[in-house]
Amino acid sequence: MAGAAGAALAGAPPAGAAAWETVLSGSFANRAALEAGWHYRYPWGSDHNGSARMYASSSDINHVYLETSGVLTIKATRIDWDEGNSSADPYLPIRYHSGALHARQQVVVTDQFPNWEVKGEFQAPATRGAWPAFWLTGVNSWPPESDILEFKGDNRNWFNTYRNASGGWSNTIVSVANPGAWHGYRAWITKANATDVDIHYYLDGNWVGQHRGANFVGRPMWLILNLQMEGSSGSPGPAGATYYRARNVYIGRSRV
Repeated sequence: MAGAAGAALAGAPPAGAAAWETVLSGSFANRAALEAGWHYRYPWGSDHNGSARMYASSSDINHVYLETSGVLTIKATRIDWDEGNSSADPYLPIRYHSGALHARQQVVVTDQFPNWEVKGEFQAPATRGAWPAFWLTGVNSWPPESDILEFKGDNRNWFNTYRNASGGWSNTIVSVANPGAWHGYRAWITKANATDVDIHYYLDGNWVGQHRGANFVGRPMWLILNLQMEGSSGSPGPAGATYYRARNVYIGRSRV
């Protein structure tokens, strides 16, 4: 069982202490499953901190689509007209159309749900100007934030936690051999005390780091899957299409 294995690896309480339940799985099987499990675009709309604007919807499958059953593809394409600037800081000129999704299931660590597992397998673009991500961010405020996958224009994945008690980031940066092949990225999140969590990060099943997330307890988070462009990944970005693929995205939790 995924939860039991994660608990043992992460040093969390034994799986027998709580019932494990799956809350998101199989959501890329078909379009109906996709829309039952995910909302289109970011929780706050179409723009964020790069030069891509998100256009996915039930009627627009140009940028977010199921390539095959079980495999989601996000496609970023460069535009050759003026679409103004992003409405989000740092207000970059819009140069791409791309796609984003956020899960309907929120992640919130509480006494009732003290352990969470969030994972997936991805083919991530790792070229200058490509900024794919698989991450958690606060529903009602920022922080908290946990980045499970984030490539910034090269072959290094950034596992990041914004620890708001000290006002800074914890970063575990890991080189990935051929990010464009399938790799597994995973976070095991467990309640450490009344206010804080421990987040264990894994690449291809191997533990790579542990971060303390201060004041994460009781604060719901969105799970976001997106392909942003330029910004922290450099510029100019690709002239052609950029692809980011995902499969086997999963959320599970223990219930006390």
